[in-house]
Amino acid sequence: MPRFHVDCPLFVGQTLTLPDDVVRHVHVLRLQTGDPVTLFDGRGGEYRGVLVDIAKRSASARLDEHSDREAEPPYRVTLAQGIAGGDKMDWLIEKAVELGVAGIAPITAERGVVRLAGERAVRRQAHWQALTRAACEQCGRNRVPDVAPPRDLNAWLTDLPAAADGELRLLLSPRAEVSFASLPADPPCGPVTLLIGPEAGFSPAEEQAIIANGFAALGLGPRVLRTETAGVAVLAALAARWGGW
Repeated sequence: MPRFHVDCPLFVGQTLTLPDDVVRHVHVLRLQTGDPVTLFDGRGGEYRGVLVDIAKRSASARLDEHSDREAEPPYRVTLAQGIAGGDKMDWLIEKAVELGVAGIAPITAERGVVRLAGERAVRRQAHWQALTRAACEQCGRNRVPDVAPPRDLNAWLTDLPAAADGELRLLLSPRAEVSFASLPADPPCGPVTLLIGPEAGFSPAEEQAIIANGFAALGLGPRVLRTETAGVAVLAALAARWGGW
């Protein structure tokens, strides 16, 4: 059944005029009046209904039933990712959403090749947020992860509150002495932040500042993974370890 995200409160019995982006998908999929659809608003659960009207530039759906089905893992991971160049950032955001990440914080760093500011940063954030919604539609999640505005690493660390009880902060580093196997077998009771550098990694000074903010440097064995591979690999491994599958 086709699934669409709608950015407004939904309720059973509602006949809803669908937004333009959903209308385009309806036409691309060649859906017809009477076809079943699933809508979700990101506030929990999903609504099943039918298309009741399709025109050239508009469509509407009637919501008949609410399901409280969720597809969230039993832990909350924020991926703080050094912004990767080209299409790499788009790819890893999409895969991180599929793997259950709860939030994404794009980070610029000293050795990063991408610099975002002003209107360009606003456009990229909006683009990445749209990717998370599309990934949720595809993978069955009803909670849309938030993509934070791109931030410089030092500014992001300055605004980071002190670590709370039960919180876990992890920095992926090829120089780390802590192995993945040393992580707790059960998911922590608090939030998890996973910080990954850009293509060239963080500088030694940046790593020192990160560790001073409560992060533990975590290694993934003898092979150095690309930035777009590392986050996906860790999220998949955490899902296997902490019951996210």
